Amino acid sequence: GRGGRRRGPSRTGWAPEGAAPRPTPPAAPVDLGETAESIGHSGPQFRDYSKIDGEVGEVLVECRDVTRYFGGVRALAGVTLDIGAGELVGLVGPNGSGKTTLVNLLSGALRPTSGTIRVAGRDIGGLPPHRIAHIGVSRTHQIPRPFESMTLRDNVAMAIMFGRSPRPLAAARQEAERCLDVVSLGHLADARPAQVNLHERQLLEMARAIATRPKVLLLDEALAGLNPAEIDQAVAVVRRIHASGITIVIVEHLLRVVNQLATRMVVLNQGACLADGDPRTVMSDPDVIRAYLGRHAHA
Repeated sequence: GRGGRRRGPSRTGWAPEGAAPRPTPPAAPVDLGETAESIGHSGPQFRDYSKIDGEVGEVLVECRDVTRYFGGVRALAGVTLDIGAGELVGLVGPNGSGKTTLVNLLSGALRPTSGTIRVAGRDIGGLPPHRIAHIGVSRTHQIPRPFESMTLRDNVAMAIMFGRSPRPLAAARQEAERCLDVVSLGHLADARPAQVNLHERQLLEMARAIATRPKVLLLDEALAGLNPAEIDQAVAVVRRIHASGITIVIVEHLLRVVNQLATRMVVLNQGACLADGDPRTVMSDPDVIRAYLGRHAHA
C-alpha cells in the first residue's frame, strides 16, 4: 500500500523538470538518540496503515514480491511496496533488516533474485545503474566518494553532464552552482573535497544526486556521523529538496529525523515489511512498539 498528500507551493526557486512541489510534515518529539538498532528483531504480521487517509497520487515506484538472496541467506523476503510521486518515505529497521539491500535493488547496484521493480512504469530489473539513473533514480552512498582532484562545482557538474539532461561544461557549471546553493554549499564551490568536513561532503553527495534531475532520490544514511547541529542543517536541506517536488526514500536510524521528515514510514524486519503508513500511526502501534521502537519511542 501507499499514502499520498496534497501538493503545496515550492519554497525554492530550483526544481527538477516536471516535478510537483510538496509540503513538509510537522516534526514530532522523539528522542535524538533513539535508534532502530536499539530494539528487537522479531515482530507481528504486516500492518498496513498507508491507505487510512490522504489522496492517492501517481505510483512512481512499484515493488512486487521482491526477494534477494546472498547465497543461502535471504536478505529480502517478498517485499511488495508502492511509492507515490512526491512522497517522502522513511525506511527503518534494525541492522540486517534489508534497508540498504532494497536501496541497492532500486538503484541497480544489485539485481533481485525474484519479483519485479518498476519506476515510472518501466521494469528496471536487470538494468545497470546508469540506465536506471537515466530513468530517474538517483542515490547517495553511506561513504561519499567524490572526485578529490575536482572542485565541488565540477564534482556536481560531472553529474549533470552525464545525467538525465546532459549539458555542456559551461552550462553544467552554472547548474552545479544552483545545486550547491540548494544544499547550502554555494560558498564552497571552489573548494576541493579534502578541504571540507564530513557534513559538507555528505551535502556534496546530495548535490551530486539532485544534479541528475531525478524523479526519485534514495538517501542511504546520509546523516550518519553528524552532530545534532549538523543533523538539523541536513534535515533542512532534505526538506528543501522534497519541497521542490522530488520523491525521497530515506534510510535513517535516528527516529527523530524520520519523524521530522517523513510523510510515511515503512518498517522492515528480517527482509519483510512489518508496518507501513503515517509515522505517528506506525509508531503508536503496540506491536511495532514492542518489536521495534522500544518503550521510549512514543514519549
